[in-house]
Formats: sequence, C-alpha cells, structure tokens
Amino acid sequence: MGINDAVHWRAELGGGTTVALIQAGTFRSDAGTLLGPVPWVLWRPWAEAELDESRRLTQALNCLLIETPSGRALVETGIGERMDDKSRAMRGYEGTPIAPKLREAGFDPASVDVVAMSHLHYDHAGGLLLADGSRAFPRARIVAQRAEWEVALTGNSRVLASYDQPELRLVADWGAAGWAEGDRELLPGVTVVRTGGHSAGHQAVVVRGTGPGARTVAFFGDLAMRPWSANPRWVTAFDDFPLDSVEVKGELFRRAVADDWIVVLSHERLAPVGRLAPDRDRFRFDAL
Repeated sequence: MGINDAVHWRAELGGGTTVALIQAGTFRSDAGTLLGPVPWVLWRPWAEAELDESRRLTQALNCLLIETPSGRALVETGIGERMDDKSRAMRGYEGTPIAPKLREAGFDPASVDVVAMSHLHYDHAGGLLLADGSRAFPRARIVAQRAEWEVALTGNSRVLASYDQPELRLVADWGAAGWAEGDRELLPGVTVVRTGGHSAGHQAVVVRGTGPGARTVAFFGDLAMRPWSANPRWVTAFDDFPLDSVEVKGELFRRAVADDWIVVLSHERLAPVGRLAPDRDRFRFDAL
C-alpha cells in the first residue's frame, strides 16, 4: 500500500522515490536548555508566546517515511509507546506514537526494511518497541552509528538523562547488526552521513531522487531542530560537542544551499519543511 494523504507533507523526488513527513506526537523541552548559550534577549521575541508555565517549548517528533524502488525506510521513531505515566507527564508527551501513525498513513510497520535514527536519545529511538515489548519493525535493519551505541550504553552521568538506557539495552543486539561506522548508503539514494556534534555518533540522512527534475531531501537531526537552528552558532545545551556542531552545521548548510536541498527540521511543529538561504555570515530557514 502506498503513502496516503494522512501525512504532514510529502514529495516525489524522482525515479520512484517518495518522502513523507509524519509527526509522531509532541513533547516539551526546557527553553533555556534548548537555546543553550544564546542570550534570552535574542530568542525571547519569537519564543515567548510558545512558552508554557514551566518555560518549556513544544517540540514535534518528526519522522521521515521513505519509499524507493529498492525498499522502504523510516528515519526516527519518536518517543514511542513505552514511556511511563510519570515520565510522560514530566516531558509533556502527547499524541499518537509512530507505529499507529504509520498505519494511518497506509504504511505497514512490518514492511519497513531499514530504520535509521539520527541518534539514540529517548525522543528519537523510543519507538523501536511496541507497548508489549515486541519489535515495532520486525523485519527492519536498525542503523545508527557504532559510536552512538557505545556512548549511549556507558555510565557517563552527562548522557544518562538523554538516553533511555533500559530500553536501549533491550534492542542493543538488534541495533548492533546494523552498526554504521561513518557515511553509509542504506538503500540506493538513501545515505547516512556521520556528523557528531549533538552527540558522539549523531548522523544526518540524505535522500536523493533520480532522473529529470530530481530533488534531494536532507534531515539533519538535532543539528537542525527548529528554524533558529539555521544560525550555525545557535547550538543547544544538549549538544555534547558544541564546537563540532557549529563547524559541521556550517559545512552541511553551505552544501544544502549550493545543491538546493529541501530540509526537514527534527522538532518544528508548524512549518518543518523548507530550504536554507544565506543570511549575512549565517543562514536562515525559509519554510515551503
């Protein structure tokens, strides 16, 4: 069954490759942590109206659904179905998890060939298992960077709040079968690019169509969460290697502009699809 209209956005890239955006609910993040070293006076004008009583911003859980002549892929899995009530309330998690959202879109989770995650933080890798503990994508190969798995399962106190280690241990063997070490083509035209920065093994995903008028879609994970991320110097306090984030964002964003890539933001709820454009010594995000 093909992708239907129950998705947030979709595009034909050429050569039989289709990309669709599915939002698997929303959660809330502390605004000060999200904006990290960026002064309040700079982000207050656009953020203030969105803040809740706890000064949190609403974050979408954006996933990409990819159909190609060679197979089907999913990028990101959201928070999923297994978060307990306390954590759900603390993180303001609402909405429909990825597996039922895929079915709404006419896409059987059991038909997914590859699941790629930009990294293994709880809001990106939480949907690998269903509520009963079974695999949400039973025949899929899971692809994340080997370095990401290694840091996610350490005892480093700096990372414990970001990774749901008990859940990741349940799928560690499944994930190990698909470890990536650097850039890797997952399906023809679908490639992961190791970036680092936000986390040790963070990766971007680039999807290229073929033929006349072919287009490219890029998903930069949490290096490009919201429109403000278009400024390479605006990094979050969640970034484990912020100076690396600044450098790699500059490189990726210049390439996105030069090659006219469509960019999908990882956590933008209202206008997550657009293009990057030069803006003085930085970039801006122009929504489609």
